[in-house]
Amino acid sequence: MSKIGSTAKSKELFEKAKKMFVGGVASSLHKTEYDEYPIYIESAKGSKVYDVDGNEYIDYLGGFGPMVLGYTPPAVEQAVIEQVTKGALYAAPTESLNEVSEKLLELIPCADLITYQNTGTEANMIGFRMARAYTGKNKVIRFEGNYHGWSDEELVSIASESVKLMGPRNRPWKIMGSVGQLEKAAEEIIVLPWNDLELVEKTIERQKHEIAAIILEPIMCNCEVVFPKPGYLAGLRELTAQNEIVLIFDEVITGFRLSLGGAQEYYKVTPDIGIFGKAMAGGYPLACIAAKKEIMESGVRPRGTFNANPISIAACKAAIKELEKPGIYDHMERLTKKLTNGMNELAKKRKITLFSDGEGSIWQIAFGISERMNDYRDNFKVDKLAYQTFKKGCLKRGVRLHPSRGRFYTSTAHTDADIEKTLEVFEETLDETF
Repeated sequence: MSKIGSTAKSKELFEKAKKMFVGGVASSLHKTEYDEYPIYIESAKGSKVYDVDGNEYIDYLGGFGPMVLGYTPPAVEQAVIEQVTKGALYAAPTESLNEVSEKLLELIPCADLITYQNTGTEANMIGFRMARAYTGKNKVIRFEGNYHGWSDEELVSIASESVKLMGPRNRPWKIMGSVGQLEKAAEEIIVLPWNDLELVEKTIERQKHEIAAIILEPIMCNCEVVFPKPGYLAGLRELTAQNEIVLIFDEVITGFRLSLGGAQEYYKVTPDIGIFGKAMAGGYPLACIAAKKEIMESGVRPRGTFNANPISIAACKAAIKELEKPGIYDHMERLTKKLTNGMNELAKKRKITLFSDGEGSIWQIAFGISERMNDYRDNFKVDKLAYQTFKKGCLKRGVRLHPSRGRFYTSTAHTDADIEKTLEVFEETLDETF
């Protein structure tokens, strides 16, 4: 298979960028320590992105999740264009906001009422505040490796350099995610390993009078994907209900990807609060908090200049209408299975140890393991260097994967032809790498 052409202009642009802003990128996720420079994208359409040198890539990054309909989906773009001609921001509610809200209340199982923010970070901050206001308690249980945003209180134990630095499994240490982060911000955070219901139960027995909430990603997506064990989510629901603790599902990734009602609909476990973002507006900044009526009416009043702005609401309305079409989720899941089954078969023939699987439109490739992981600590068994070599080999053959981890997305825009070409690239890259 032919390789892409030069990426010299990307390199040139990055050299200029380094002189203008920190690290040369607007988000630290845009470039890893393993890459000399990031690829600069000029345009995107459907399942493809095109760089500044004119190279085409089949994309499985999905803008880090929002592009569930692929890039520049016509229905969403037309809705946005129409709204732009009417105005971008009014500092006032709109009829379209009522229409979108009514639809969200219909789709999201935990939603008696909703409110809006612009990003998942902001929405989770509101979720924490509501849980505390409702319960009158302060502590929040979170899990190692789960990501809930970049604020001081949220950016705790999202990653570690080693298992040793995480502390004992039954009482993990809190790991701050950034220099300049206030350590006091983590005082009310309790960290536990993911997928261990027994440890959660023991912690609640000791501290239930202090614990306001448990927050989690229903599927852990902040590394190679870690799926919940059978009964884990339902077990958390039972424990929290019995002990007057608010259960928060951070569905910023899973919302509108697994199903229209998110992971709570997919797994049939309803939390007290659901946090949604990314895919809900098809690529435009929008997040919402959906919750039980009594929690929403606990006295917290969200603020924000751009909350539920007309452009993002127009995009959300159009995106949901597209996702409601028959067969949409079946299409994405079928392509995901075709990719993961194909990759596992390629590895098996070559006696390469790797594991590829997924649910809905979320999937993974993890080198060095042969079965699903149980928690973030298992992620240290994954061969990250092998992934980096594989990722670079795929990129030079026109398939774009996540810069730093083996977690990917399919979209409604991907086709069988995309999958077949991708598997050909995977095969050629495996042969070159191993």
